[in-house]
Amino acid sequence: MGRGRKARGRPWVIGVLLVALAGVGLGLYWFQPWKLWQDETVQEALPSAVAPEAPEAPSAGAPSAPPSPAPRPRTLAGGELLSHEHATSGKVKLVRLADGSHVVRLEDLDTSNGPDLRVWLTDAPVKEGRAGWHVFDDGDYVSLGKLKGNKGSQNYTVPADVDPSRYTSVSIWCDRFDVSFGAAELART
Repeated sequence: MGRGRKARGRPWVIGVLLVALAGVGLGLYWFQPWKLWQDETVQEALPSAVAPEAPEAPSAGAPSAPPSPAPRPRTLAGGELLSHEHATSGKVKLVRLADGSHVVRLEDLDTSNGPDLRVWLTDAPVKEGRAGWHVFDDGDYVSLGKLKGNKGSQNYTVPADVDPSRYTSVSIWCDRFDVSFGAAELART
């Protein structure tokens, strides 16, 4: 009789173990804790000015004009990153390139690696501490793409149909957990 009781208990134990194992697997996939110990450094140069086209040869007897200097990238706004959910430091710049396009540049970025990190251009005010963790998805924002690396200097293209003057801040946003790792107010220069 004792033998029959053991046989009925085993499927229950196996079921609990399978559910627990599936829970651990899903938890590891969702949180990706190993990223806390993995750094990815990206060092990109600021895109340079576009080379000017060669001027046409002046007609005979016409004075030649000195060549105009090539347009250079111009910083329109910038700020220092403040820490939110994770310790974050570095500088953010909004740069207009010679061709009129815009990039958000992160310089000397240092933050934690995490799952599904994005660079957001937003209209939200930057608040210090916990008060700033969740504000960036409350208003208008544009995702500029996945964070290329949690350390270094990197560029993010602002889409041509986006008016960057409408946005006042940049956030390193964790899309998986809807929280800011760090953000910077864009002060106009």
